[in-house]
This record gives sequence, structure tokens and C-alpha cells, in this order.
Amino acid sequence: MKNFNLSATVFVSIILCLSVSSCLQQAIETKVINVNSPTEPIVVMWNKDSLTFDNGLVRRKISFNATGEVFSASYLLLIDNSGIEFIRSRSLEFSILVNDKRYTGLSSWKVMNIVKVEDSTGGSGASILLRPLDSSSDFEIKLTYFLYPGLPTVRKQLTVINTGNKLLKVEEIDIESLPMALTYSYNSWVFRQYARYKHLGTYIGNWDDPLVIVHNQELRRGIAIGNEAIGVIKRTGCFEDGYSFSSGFTHRDQEFSFRKWIEKEEQFSTPFVFTVLYEGQDDPSWALNVTIPDLVRRHLGIRVLDLEKKPMFIYNTWYPFNKNINDSIVYGVATAAAECGVEEFIVDDGWQINLDLKGDRGDWAIDKRKFPDGLRPIFDSIKSLGMKPGLWISIATSQKGSEPYNLHPEWFVRDKSGNITNLHDERDRENQPYTVCMGTDWKEHIKEKILFCIKEYGLTYAKLDLTVLCSAYQFNKDRTGCYATNHPYHKDREESYYVIYQRVMELFDELHFEAPDLFIDCTFETAGKLQLMDYGISQYAEGNWLSNVEHNTPLGPLRIRNLAWGRTPAVPATTLVIGNMPLDHPLRLFCFQSLAGTLPIVLGDPRHLNPDERREMKDWSNWLRKVEQRHGYSEYRQDLPGYGEPAEGSWDGFARINTETKSGGLVGIFRHGAIEESRVITLPYLDVSTIYTIKQAPTGKIVAKMTGEELKQRGFKVTLKEPYQGMLYEIIH
Repeated sequence: MKNFNLSATVFVSIILCLSVSSCLQQAIETKVINVNSPTEPIVVMWNKDSLTFDNGLVRRKISFNATGEVFSASYLLLIDNSGIEFIRSRSLEFSILVNDKRYTGLSSWKVMNIVKVEDSTGGSGASILLRPLDSSSDFEIKLTYFLYPGLPTVRKQLTVINTGNKLLKVEEIDIESLPMALTYSYNSWVFRQYARYKHLGTYIGNWDDPLVIVHNQELRRGIAIGNEAIGVIKRTGCFEDGYSFSSGFTHRDQEFSFRKWIEKEEQFSTPFVFTVLYEGQDDPSWALNVTIPDLVRRHLGIRVLDLEKKPMFIYNTWYPFNKNINDSIVYGVATAAAECGVEEFIVDDGWQINLDLKGDRGDWAIDKRKFPDGLRPIFDSIKSLGMKPGLWISIATSQKGSEPYNLHPEWFVRDKSGNITNLHDERDRENQPYTVCMGTDWKEHIKEKILFCIKEYGLTYAKLDLTVLCSAYQFNKDRTGCYATNHPYHKDREESYYVIYQRVMELFDELHFEAPDLFIDCTFETAGKLQLMDYGISQYAEGNWLSNVEHNTPLGPLRIRNLAWGRTPAVPATTLVIGNMPLDHPLRLFCFQSLAGTLPIVLGDPRHLNPDERREMKDWSNWLRKVEQRHGYSEYRQDLPGYGEPAEGSWDGFARINTETKSGGLVGIFRHGAIEESRVITLPYLDVSTIYTIKQAPTGKIVAKMTGEELKQRGFKVTLKEPYQGMLYEIIH
């Protein structure tokens, strides 16, 4: 099971010298460690005055001066045997409130030791252990830095260690805090909200900012800042003083303000923050489309990328059936879905009931009025049709009359008045489901319920849904988190924000330990905000049900592509599970082609399709599966040059090229009400000297043969006669 605080990376630490404090006394010689890599070796070097990392692309120097300050003195992008400086000297380096007192790298510290660290993905670096010179401060800070082969990036984590006998209250952690050498805010754009939208001036990011890029258009260079914290407790600030950035957890003056209480002899490690440097670009598109996805794919521990076989075509019953499902409907719909080429079949809400028959959430018993023979024959039938079965479960709700409500009222979330409450919905309903707190032993209870479904029914896909911390649908700031002060895993509401997320992710890890191939769909409702997905969630859950789109018009597929564009390539496209496009949509192929830019999931009633239409869908799904087998395109997504955010009256598109092997991949192009019938597609992501064949889906008709250089410089022409039409192509050498 992964350690939540390590953000999906397993560390191996090797102590390579005595403490730096003794080095200061003895003036021992410089320590240099080389780590072999496919490109330049990673060099980690330190002496009494500084620690330096260098991987041939970036070099960062951490200085320790005589007054006890610890700061980044330099952060260089190395080009042609020289370096471009990206920061100003004497950074804060980090910032943290401990028992209401502010500490930064410019406070007075004693450097206790430096330890070499490596991770399981090829990263290498060092940890610096710091102790405040103030003798009344009973804690230590550990700063851990990683570099990776062939990437201009540094990834950083902060750990607080309680060395005293009293509780530590920790707040306002900025894991990374650096003054940028990109002149001032009026010369630089902040690319916010998954690095998709421009902002000028001071910017304080929120839950929609797992990635922020600061780009100076005059200097043609920038810094990408990735925050791996989960959900609503992440914060990245830019230009608050006119020239610096910081990234870590939310501050006291923000909604969802972060707090962590650390017991004596315990420690707390934050998620990571990463920075990526680039230069010589008029905008950050190459860093966004290639460099950052390379880092994320290779080194961030994204769960779905570890699956040997990734799902390519999923069906879910939610739309149009909602809760109105039964065994007859599921048998018929599953048969039709299998004939369309669906691989995984998910039974959504409506299968369950409480034992007292007055509610449907909490006990997770099968509603025998709808499924008189239970779920086993349903799941056996789904498997006999060649599909994997899945199930919807709300992981933190329970109703009056349920066993948890009757026996364990202490498990439930409490509001500011101390009453049991429902965080998901403000409507006052007689039998509303209440929210259960993950900061209690409820986690073990719901884990056993899910594991029973896995072991008893052969469940391979778990859609785990609804509010755990805050609602995507209501905006009362008082109705978030848990106010209880007697729950065993959090001491107050502020700590509950972190602990509830932590315990949900631990639950995911524990489920994966028992069922390694389980696909966990952590919905945006569980994440806590509309269409929220980030690096932290994707390190523990394979996917995220991102939205419910219900338009039987061209607006439906447009919204699918718009949601995908707005979050990729910052987060992996295959983690985005976007509902509710139906198989019986009037423009079903347009929908399917649009969904090929993420993880294709369909809903609707496939029984409405005739045999020829079902065979047509199966041809398309088989084609997509074969392209994945040849290229592994699902791990990639890039923008098409010259095509922006999908919009009415325009063309848009995406590429999913394997930039590691450069074997090719998938291209999607869409005319959405545009006047012109033809456009040109160029691709800068391929090997320039290799000859590629462009084949049209699903027939394999050859459209063109071109070198990678020709595809980059002049591309190939596409004509779509219908005003609302799409097409997919395979690029293959």
C-alpha cells in the first residue's frame, strides 16, 4: 500500500555522510554522487556551504549561510554549456506556520544532515534535515528534492517532524517558494486552470490549478508549477509580491484552510510540488504538450498508466435509466452493449436498498424487488458476454434506518451546531442520506462492503461517488468538512479537510491491495468540485467521472471535447471519464469520435440500435482497440497546432501520439458548425525522417504517406462535408 504522504513514490534513502553540522566543524571534502541515466548522469553534490543538483538540463543550488539561512541561490536551465538563471537569490525556499509562528528558509536553522534519496521511477536527489536554532522549537523540517533523467524539472516535498512532547499545529505550508527572474508580473502571463487560460497580474490559484505556468513573452521562457495536493486544499500563488510564486496547501484566510496536528514523535510529509523550466518558446505549448506529460507519465505514479490493459470502451446504466433499473433491463441492455463492442458494463445507482426498506444507502443490500436472484447471475451474464462488470457505490452516505445510522451515530459528519448533516445536498428531505466521516472507522466498514462485492460478484470496476468533504452543488462555506472534535482521525474541522481526503485515498490503496486490477472511478462529486481532477487523485484512482453531459444535439459532443481540452494535456486524458453521451444519440459516431480523446464511456439505451448500427459501433470500437495495441496511445494526448478550445462555428481536434516510441498514434478532427469544409492537420510530435502512413478510421483507407518532417511542416488535408462531423485517423510507420 502506498504511503499517502509520499504521493505514490517509494523512497530509498542512503546516508552518505555525517551531519552537515559536523562537516562545518571539520570542513570535510565535497561529496559528489553520480547516478547513471540514459542521458546525462544526475549529480548530487554538497559541502559545508551548499547542496547542488544537476542532471545536465537543470542545476539547482541550495545555500547554507553563516546566519542559518537555507535558500535556493540559483536555479539554472542548462543550454549549450551555459545556464539561464530562472530565480533571484535568497528565496524563502518554503514557508510554514508551526504553532502560529512563521518559519521560512530565511529563518535561522541548523543543518543536521544531508541524505541521498532515490525513488522507484529513476529519480535521484537529496534530503536536507533542518532544526530551528530557536531552542524552544521542538520540531525539524526535512526538504526532499528529486531530479529525473532527461527532464528539466525539480520535484520537492516537505516533512515536519515533531521532536518534542506536545502537539504541533501546522498550517499554511508552501512547499516551494521561489522569487522568479522573469522580470515582473506585467511582463508575464499566468496560465491558470490546468494551464489553459491566461491571467495577467497577481494570481491565487484554487482546486482547479494542479498546473500553473508563468510565461514571460518578452524573454520567451517560463516556469511550470505542478501541485500534487488533492482536491480543494491545494494552493499556488503567483506574483503576490510582484515577482515570486509559492505552491502548497491552502492558507488560513481561504476557504478549506489546511491544518495538520502532529503528535509527539510523529511526522507529516506533504505531497510533492514540481517545477519545469523551458525557454526559446513564444508560448508554453511544447512544455505543456510534451515535457510536462513526460514527467507525469514516467514519474508521478499515475494509477491508470500502470494497468497492463486499459479499458477502451465502457457502458454505464445511469442515463436514461437513473435508479429505475432491474434485472430484465440490465440483461437486455448488456446484450445490446456487448454487440456494440463494449468491454466494461457498469450497473449504476438503483441496485441497492437498506435492510429496513426505507432507504437505499448505508447497508448496501441488494434490492430483491428489482433483482430477485441477486447480482451474481447479472454479473455472470455480463462476463459471459465478454465484458467486465462494474458497480456504483456511494462511499460516504448512509440513511436513517440503516445499520450504520442506528449503531454508529458517532461515525457521521457534524455541522457547526454538532448535528448530523448532509454535505451533498442542502434540501431538507425526510429521508435524506447523511454524510459519514472518513475520519472515523466508517472507512473500514465501507471497505468491507466493497470488498464483498469484489469477491462475491467479481467486480472489476467501482464507481465510488457522492460528497465526502464538500459538495459540487452547494456553496455554503459553513457546510464543508466535519466539525466534530471527537473523531479519532481528525481533531477539528480544518484538519478534517486533509484527513478525509487522506483516508479516502488510503481506502483506494487498500482496495487495490486486495484487487490489483480493480478500476476505481473517483467521481468529481467525491473530489468535491464541478469537473475536478488532479494529480493527487490520479495517483490513487484510475479515473474520474468528470461530468454529466445530457444533450441529444451537437452540443453534447462539443461539451465532451471542451471538457477534455480544458484539462488535458495537464492531466492524463485517460483518467477523464466523461458521461453521459448515449449510444442511441442521433450523432452517435460524432459522440464516439469526441470521446476517443479521453476514456470512451457511453450510456443511453443500446437496445434502440438495429443490428447494422450495433455492428457499426463494434467496428469503430475494434478499430480504436487495435490502434491502442499498436501504439499505446491512451497514455498520451497533445494539442493540434492551430486548433484551440472547441467552440461552435469552428474546427477543433487532438492528437494522441506516442512521443516515446514515435510509432504514431491517434488523431481526431472535428468540424463543429464551421463554414469551411476543409482544414490541414500538422503534427510536430513524430520522428522527422520516418515515413508515416495516415489511415482513416475504421476502414484503414490510406489518406497520405509523409515523413515526420512533412507532417510537421505542411501536414495533410481533411474535408468534412457535414457541418457537424468528426473523423479519426491512425498515424503509423
